[in-house]
Order: sequence, then C-alpha cells, then structure tokens
Amino acid sequence: MHPYVIVDVFTDRPLEGNQLAVFLEGQAVPEERMQRLAREMNLSETVFVLPAEQGGHARVRIFTPGTELPFAGHPILGTAWVLAERDGLDRIVLETGSGPVTVEFERAGDRLTSGRMRQPIPTWAPFDRTEELLAALGVSSSALPVEVYDNGPRHVYVALESEEEVAGLRPDLTALGRLGAIGVNCFAGSGKRWKTRMFGAGLGIVEDPATGSAAGPLAVHLARHGRIPFGELIEISQGAEIGRPSTLYARAVGEGDRIDAVEVGGSAVPVARGEFLL
Repeated sequence: MHPYVIVDVFTDRPLEGNQLAVFLEGQAVPEERMQRLAREMNLSETVFVLPAEQGGHARVRIFTPGTELPFAGHPILGTAWVLAERDGLDRIVLETGSGPVTVEFERAGDRLTSGRMRQPIPTWAPFDRTEELLAALGVSSSALPVEVYDNGPRHVYVALESEEEVAGLRPDLTALGRLGAIGVNCFAGSGKRWKTRMFGAGLGIVEDPATGSAAGPLAVHLARHGRIPFGELIEISQGAEIGRPSTLYARAVGEGDRIDAVEVGGSAVPVARGEFLL
C-alpha cells in the first residue's frame, strides 16, 4: 500500500490553488514506479518523501506526469506544509535536486496560516527561440526582453500590455511543446499586483494553476528590468482561467544583476487522503 495526501497549494480555500499529491512513505515506492504513479495522479506534480541524507527533515523527489524535476515551488510548499502540520514544526528543510530549501511558517494558534520558502537563486539568459515562442502564443511582441531563467526547472517570460491580454491567450499548445521541457510564463500588471499564466506543454502540463518555481524568477525579472524595486513583496494571481484561482507572494533581494535572495510564499490546504493498492 502506498498512502498519499492531496494538498491544494497557494490557496487557503479547498478545491482551489494547485493540487499536489504527497506520498509520505516514498522509500516504500520502487523507483521505477514513481513516474507511473505521477502519471496516474495526473496532477501538475507528485512528490515522494524520502529519508534525509544531508541533515534536512526529508529528501523529496518531484515528478510531473511526464518528467522528474530537481525543484518546483508548489510541491515544496505543499510537502513542507504536510510535514509541519504532522510534526508541529514551524520550520522545515527539504533536500531537493537543486539543494536544500527551507520553508518557514506562520501560525494562528495551532493552525498554519502561511509558509515562505527561500528558493534557489536562478540563472538567466536571452531566449534563443523568441520568434517561434511569440508565434505559438499568438502575440506580436513582449514589453520586456524575453529571457529564460533556470532554478531547477526552466521558465521563459513574456510581458504583455494588460491583464486582459493575458486572460485572453489561446496558445498553440503543440507548437509550445516543440520548445521542449520549459515553462512559458505570460504576465502583466503593475506595482505590487501581477497576473500570470504558465503553459507547460513540454512538461506534460497544459496550463499550471500556480507555479511557485516561476514566481521567484518573475520577481527577479521585474526587479532587474525596473518594474518593481528590489525587496518589494509582490502578489501574483494565477489559475483563474482554468477554475483554480491561486495567490502567490514573491520577493527578490539584491541589486542590478546581483541576486542575494529569492522568497516565495503562500498558503495550503490538505483536502484528501488515500492509498494505492499495488
């Protein structure tokens, strides 16, 4: 039997946010079965919790329906949330393929209210298939340079003129899939409030309800290009177009092209438990 928990992440309301499956006894799952279970769950990501190897609280392996990722945002927050609730902790360190990630929690009495993770600092470069990308999205241009960021997964960013333009996107998913294992993030907004959509055809995800691994680099991208001050906490809305409204918070600390810290936070709600009989 392989027990699991379903968590809705980057929301404080059940049945919204980004769904996550957490297999808490991952060491009992044969390695060759992990990808198949993730495909069976058919959520954006599925996590297998394993014994720690480097002094953290646990080691995690993260799978989309199509591939394994070294790091992803909502799986880290959701898994840490489940462990913090189970063990009564306010701080969880998870060992990922991109290194250890610390998640710190706030509480109201005994109830967790929010969590904040310190993400790997991304690298970035110009995206070398911009014309192909814009054509697949059905847009003519980006208001900021089209760049790809890497913090484990790879995300490319396209800035549009309005939130309405973001909401109205109808991309060619087959064409996006030809760009490879990359998240395509289209965003608009101003000040502390931003709207984004993430299409991940090459990752086995048509559209993601909430992408924590993309929220941190988005804050970096906005700060680097002068749209927000470094250190500004921004609120990111995502997922409404697919019926899973989500709210993420992100901050990039640094100056110019020097990034000192990237933080992403939000809430989570465990909603179900089950087990596979295999």
